[in-house]
Amino acid sequence: MRAQLERRRALALWVAREIMPHEPRMRAWFVKRRIAPDIVDELMQDAYCRVAMLDSVDHIDCGHAYFFSICRNLLARRLKRQQIAPFEAISEIESYRDSGLPSPEEQVAARMAFDRVRSLLAQLPERCRRVVELRKFEGWSQKEIAAHMGMTEKAVEKQVWVGVRAIREAWDRLDDEPETIVTGRLAL
Repeated sequence: MRAQLERRRALALWVAREIMPHEPRMRAWFVKRRIAPDIVDELMQDAYCRVAMLDSVDHIDCGHAYFFSICRNLLARRLKRQQIAPFEAISEIESYRDSGLPSPEEQVAARMAFDRVRSLLAQLPERCRRVVELRKFEGWSQKEIAAHMGMTEKAVEKQVWVGVRAIREAWDRLDDEPETIVTGRLAL
């Protein structure tokens, strides 16, 4: 009896350490797939019950990945039992793998977005561009930029605001007209 109590206590500590910190991420994953909140609660409860039924967790190398697999499988089973289940949802769930790292597609998209911002930044007037680079990319304070460039802090703040606004507007224009290549200077 005492050994069983110790095993349950060890399992509870493992769940608190390895799984519970990742629960918000799992819930967000469900929400992103448009799963109703009451269904999400049921799936999470079922997943915790499955973990609680384990005799040991020694065989589990990565607790949160194991928990994500349980949740994913429970959702897949639920969707397959429905009379009408979207095929895309089932195939997406079955192919999901949580590595904790961005997918190659996400990495490429991030790199493309960064390159896009850099090209839009290059179109700003020289002084505005340099102020935005120092503030946003190099992390300088307004005070440091003001001293370095011989400007007031208020002028630095204004240049950052104007530059970021111009980049955001140019980005929106590119999104509206993806075939258009922006040339020349950004409108300030």
